[in-house]
Amino acid sequence: MNRPNILLITTDQQHWNTLGSYNDEISTPNLDRLAQEGTTFSRAYCPNPTCTPSRASIITGMYPSQHGAWAIGTKLSEEVPTIGDELMNEGYQTALIGKGHFQPLKSTDDYSSLESYPILQDLKFWKKFNGPFYGFDYVELARNHTNEAHVGQHYALWMEEKGCKNWRDYYLPPTGSMDRSIQYKWPIPEEYHYNTWIAERSNAALKKYKDNHENFFLWASFFDPHPPYLVPEPWDTMYDPEKLTVPKVVPGEHDDNPPHFQLTQEMNPDFSGYVEEGIGNIGFHSHVKVSEQEAQQNMAVYYGMISMLDKYIGKILDKLDDLGLAKNTIVVFTTDHGHFFGQHGLHDKGGFHYEDLLKLPYIVRYPGKVPAGQICHSMQSLVDLAPTFLSFAGISIPRTMTGVNQKEVWLGKKEKARNHVICEYRTQPTKVHQKTFIGERYKITLYFNETYGELFDLQEDPQEIHNLWNVPEHRALRERLLFQYIWAELGKEPIWMPRITGA
Repeated sequence: MNRPNILLITTDQQHWNTLGSYNDEISTPNLDRLAQEGTTFSRAYCPNPTCTPSRASIITGMYPSQHGAWAIGTKLSEEVPTIGDELMNEGYQTALIGKGHFQPLKSTDDYSSLESYPILQDLKFWKKFNGPFYGFDYVELARNHTNEAHVGQHYALWMEEKGCKNWRDYYLPPTGSMDRSIQYKWPIPEEYHYNTWIAERSNAALKKYKDNHENFFLWASFFDPHPPYLVPEPWDTMYDPEKLTVPKVVPGEHDDNPPHFQLTQEMNPDFSGYVEEGIGNIGFHSHVKVSEQEAQQNMAVYYGMISMLDKYIGKILDKLDDLGLAKNTIVVFTTDHGHFFGQHGLHDKGGFHYEDLLKLPYIVRYPGKVPAGQICHSMQSLVDLAPTFLSFAGISIPRTMTGVNQKEVWLGKKEKARNHVICEYRTQPTKVHQKTFIGERYKITLYFNETYGELFDLQEDPQEIHNLWNVPEHRALRERLLFQYIWAELGKEPIWMPRITGA
């Protein structure tokens, strides 16, 4: 059997509309080329708009409420089966280069974490550790968003091997000594940037697989364009801030939304009723105090970060071509979730289930099999990746995986494999806990133990300005969508064991 190789390329927190094929204000020539050679899916979604839950869903084929890593700061149990486990059992080589984020920054007696302090920065440990890790038999890991103090692991080792002995100068204390006031232009030379590291090490893995005639599943996991907005020159000045269309809140758009939406537009909001002490305020960042000039500059550097990583994605795609691997390799490009940079007056990510945060850039290429140069409007979810990859590899899909097999849709042989997606988000159980059902036209968001919610008509109101939840003439629609959500929840219950007898 001529089994396909699988190359998954992801970014971190990239808005769906930041590809040159969608948006003429940004340049992404390599991703545009990938789109021309494959199919772009215009309605792809994350199962959760934060990192750990969404990334855990990619490798498990399960929803966050099923695999257990339901929020940032939780841990994906090593006992949960992953796609890597299934592929390795069938002879595939599996590798992850870049960001994992399946574990928290803190260990406890009950829950150890390889991605926590102090082991995160114990370079002696990382010299000896390359896996196994969640079904990846080989890993090179780091945990960075630009100049964060988390820097360490295999990335720091690589910088030292490249001769960058002063790498700590480019990172914040306590690991580094970088001035916290530096904005936008990151002084780290491009040759030592983590984009360079991820591309170089991914290409080394590809060459090894080629030389050894091995089937592989390789995940090249980039960190950008997740804020802080920092990028090396010349990428920091690639875009003129004044020529970009910066999203803004529409006056009055939150009047009919749940109360925490209004709080985001206050100068000094009190989120104590929504945010657990010590957990942070992910999901409640506002643009109220961001000046127009600052918003423009943020967006320009965010775009520069995307264009830079596009260059290094191109290097990986070129390597596939040079090695003669492209024809038999499924390439998927996507991100873990979207990003607010002014839309609805919001910033960052979290508990606001707008399309800006839930929808993803999503391209699939498989030469001669997946149609080239096509745009498909069939709904996709990151939870579908694992079962779909296994189907292409001719491997049985475990009953634990509740994602949908999209193989026939990717091949252009079937119009759609799902008619809805579900997105989840929660902080602590007694705080924010919401789920969103997105259908072909409408989306509805429910909050645990609350009577308020959101209902948007994506056809007539694609910017999601008019919440129809309390509009009297839409009550019947709301009731119908509530039933559809309940049915969808019932439909994603995992069937862990087969029934083999009646008693």
